[in-house]
Amino acid sequence: MDTRIKISSLSLREAVADALYRCVLGLDLNDWEMFRSSLAEGEDISMELKGSIGTKGRDQIKQYIFDFIGPLDTTHHISNVRVDVKDGEDTATLSAYAVAQHYRGGEGPDPATAHFMTGSIYVLDLVKDSKDDLWKIKKWSANMVWRDGDGSIVARGLSAANH
Repeated sequence: MDTRIKISSLSLREAVADALYRCVLGLDLNDWEMFRSSLAEGEDISMELKGSIGTKGRDQIKQYIFDFIGPLDTTHHISNVRVDVKDGEDTATLSAYAVAQHYRGGEGPDPATAHFMTGSIYVLDLVKDSKDDLWKIKKWSANMVWRDGDGSIVARGLSAANH
């Protein structure tokens, strides 16, 4: 599996979408460097669930999102990606559907284990970082549309994210 943070030959729209792909790949692989590469710098970056700011700044995002979800056995499937960006601009927006499967760490391969699955619509505001020439997430809004399974698998993370 190619887990380089920066890959070549991406179109403008693919480069914008790659920020979201790096983010969820970082979660699924429990790879902080990959996940971090998707986040803009500064304390004004935020992730929100269902319209309420859940986490703000890299430290909170690491603590309440990455440190909680990263160790789980997860896969995040992204589709219906729509990117709005203009040539030469350093800001963009993106919307996408996401289906995420969550299992307790080490239990994912067991077909009899409890799971938690969600279907969400993501809307992201992104900025281009001139230092490394990568697009990064400034604001990530997740609207969970449906869920299935054992919510206790992620309950601590969801309640902490909405503290």
